[in-house]
Amino acid sequence: MQRKPVVLAIVFFFGVLLPGISISRAVAAERPNVIVIMSDDQGGGDYGFMGNPVIRTPELDAMHRRSGFLSKFYVSPVCAPTRACLMTGRYNYRTRCIDTYIGRAMMDSDEVTIAEFLRDAGYRTGIYGKWHMGDNYPLRAMDQGFQDSLVHRGGGIGQPSDPVGAEGKYTDPTLIKNGEETPMKGYCTDLYFDAAMDFIDESARADKNFFTYIATNAPHGPFHDVPEALYQEYRKVDFSPILVNQLNPKRLEQESDKLARIAAMITNIDQNVGRLFKKLDALGLSENTIVVYLNDNGPNTMRYVGDMRGMKSHVDDGGIRSPLVFHWPAKVAAGRSSDVLSAHIDLLPTLLDACGVAVPDGHKLDGRSFLPLLTGDATSLPRRQIVLQTHRGNEPQRYHHFALHEEPWKLVHPTGFGKESFAGEPSFQLYDLSKDPRQSNNLAKQHPDVVQRLKQGYDAWFKDVSSTRPDNYAPPRIVIGTEHERRSVLTRQDWRHIQGRPWAGNSNGVWLLEAPEPGSYEVELIFASDPPAGTATITVGKLTETLEIPAGQRRGHVTDLSLPAGQLTLAVDVVFDGKTQGPHQVILTRRDK
Repeated sequence: MQRKPVVLAIVFFFGVLLPGISISRAVAAERPNVIVIMSDDQGGGDYGFMGNPVIRTPELDAMHRRSGFLSKFYVSPVCAPTRACLMTGRYNYRTRCIDTYIGRAMMDSDEVTIAEFLRDAGYRTGIYGKWHMGDNYPLRAMDQGFQDSLVHRGGGIGQPSDPVGAEGKYTDPTLIKNGEETPMKGYCTDLYFDAAMDFIDESARADKNFFTYIATNAPHGPFHDVPEALYQEYRKVDFSPILVNQLNPKRLEQESDKLARIAAMITNIDQNVGRLFKKLDALGLSENTIVVYLNDNGPNTMRYVGDMRGMKSHVDDGGIRSPLVFHWPAKVAAGRSSDVLSAHIDLLPTLLDACGVAVPDGHKLDGRSFLPLLTGDATSLPRRQIVLQTHRGNEPQRYHHFALHEEPWKLVHPTGFGKESFAGEPSFQLYDLSKDPRQSNNLAKQHPDVVQRLKQGYDAWFKDVSSTRPDNYAPPRIVIGTEHERRSVLTRQDWRHIQGRPWAGNSNGVWLLEAPEPGSYEVELIFASDPPAGTATITVGKLTETLEIPAGQRRGHVTDLSLPAGQLTLAVDVVFDGKTQGPHQVILTRRDK
């Protein structure tokens, strides 16, 4: 593993602070604290202040009234790409994080995150909730700058990366506390905010600046476990005002129940935001603490998105727009807003700008600071293009499922997130969003010159982001057997899929590993349900080990392997009733060190 270079300097009004020189208490007191809150699958219309007549968000509505606001803020169509862009200020295609699962939601460990920047600038850093860019060393949040970490694995609770015995538990979940599986009591969103407020309180008592990232997995599905009292309230609500499509009575009943569950989760987040502000008030920190709120992509159903169209996974505006609420009373006047084109890649440079942390020459960011728009130092910024592209597969395809924005234009090729590729020649759509936010009038034939110019811009962007590294889209590897993680839990979230549907019971895949040195390991195979009798073959390079799997036994299938140093591929082929599949999880534990 290569060490990351020192990439920052701290710049204050009186000069430059070199790395390694301590910051005086007086200087630190002038810097803002930072809290970023990002919900999961809450759409851009799921707020009272965005005109939603059904879902209650009184605390966020009040925050919006007290804050600065970006009304034209873009995110990626799905989870992990947005998170990579937000954490690095770089397009996710530069980071190797290109999809949401099967090894492609892992961010290269050489990327420098906002947590690393702020940690090295003297901030305490903590994450609470969803990371979704790698569950093992060196890819975890705790390896990427976060000094305190309470997270779930994978892309959400209720996925194959759940700790065994705690599958799907939003209430009383088992979370990962600084690398250790930790059973908790309470509802997951409440637990994240509780832990974040404890971290803030500890930081205040230590007289330390803090960066707190609260990334809820709500209102992401599954929807079986939601705040009960709020759910019962919303069951009585008529959701027809926020439905996009007409539904038959049975389907309407099902959709209304799902929306009641989603709305309950959203209002629960809102209540926690209110608790957070009360905590800041009690600590006397509200004035000089930046609190940012956004959602990671469009809504997880076809529902109200204001004057736009689309939902999660779409590159129409309803799938990639988020309100950006920026609360900083010390510098940003209540009610100040901007409609200048901005995106997730801009949040890191904006927060570093606010905190006086400069990115050195040679470290490439794609984003830019929008802080002058909110402080009143600027009413506009230079015209730019922003590209948002995400689809399934191991490597991005040119023109597949992208949107390019350059005010007022939107060039889009909506070929579908669920597909690995598209065939034939691209058929671009062009919209003037200043006149047509719902994208109803395709102007591509009327303005072929604009289409061609924006296409050239996209081509230059795609070439640039695809050439960041040699072998730019190679999946990152899990590093095993180090002091940082002696016990590595390998799940279907991060395997390289080779057979069946990726998470189906009969599917299979392999894990890409790296061992810095030879070592002796215990290998345990885990199954999601009681298996029939079978045989498992474990293969690592030229090493092969066979295990007999007794019927009805989910755990305890253990053997020892001596693994060499270097890049390794771990395969486990389990034969039940003449059919081959993979295990649910594999646990590798270093034994000789």
